[in-house]
Amino acid sequence: MKTNRKSTYPVDDLIIDRWSPRAMSGQDISNQELMSLFEAARWAPSSYNNQPWRFIYAHRNTDSWSKLFNLFVPFNQSWTKDAAALVLVISSKNFAHNGQPSRTHSFDTGAAVENLALQATSMGLVCHAMEGFDYDKARTAFNIPEDYDIEAMLAIGRPAPASRLPQELQEREVPSDRKPLDSFVFNGTFKQ
Repeated sequence: MKTNRKSTYPVDDLIIDRWSPRAMSGQDISNQELMSLFEAARWAPSSYNNQPWRFIYAHRNTDSWSKLFNLFVPFNQSWTKDAAALVLVISSKNFAHNGQPSRTHSFDTGAAVENLALQATSMGLVCHAMEGFDYDKARTAFNIPEDYDIEAMLAIGRPAPASRLPQELQEREVPSDRKPLDSFVFNGTFKQ
């Protein structure tokens, strides 16, 4: 899924071409394809190699699908219904080797999700991360202990034309641009 976005400095096309479309075809993806995405996540860096990420997933048309799908707010249900798989992303707040709190568990889990998203892009799949779901309901539905944070949910699938989306989402189905570097990269000092 090649985009027309341009970087200011040279970076790999895979990074530029990764975006978060909502339009998905409703076609299945194989378990092997999905496991390749999790394999990519597995290779992300993490503090003390703790690998705090955890993923709970369901393929569409399985018994587990509705348990994940029903966590979404109605807006996200309007388009995630066409995903091939849904994923709940959680992270362990503590280090496995000593039980002490990890300050970087969310950061590390974000790196794993980015690896997963880049792998999806390289395979011609869609991966859209979101926060529009009921976090408390997710904790209860999946018996997630308090020493784990619920981070996000992912919708994964095969791309489809924007016309497959509800009318109000069709015009938003374009890759977004990015802030200029000087708005978030500072030489030796912090700026607002």
